[in-house]
Amino acid sequence: MAEVRAEIVGNVWKVVAREGDRVADGDTLVILESMKMEIPVLTEDEGVVTHLKVSEGDVVREGDLIAVIE
Repeated sequence: MAEVRAEIVGNVWKVVAREGDRVADGDTLVILESMKMEIPVLTEDEGVVTHLKVSEGDVVREGDLIAVIE
């Protein structure tokens, strides 16, 4: 099991992955918007997205859980 956490404070601009999706290292899970920049949140693990903890429009803080991959 791997947890993907936010590395910055930002708004969830777009959710790319969905629960049940198979992902590989380097795949984009969500795109955050911070200071008018779009920052992709990438997975470093391969597996299935079992929990997606954010929705479009949510505000995340550094360290917040974005997704769980198993």
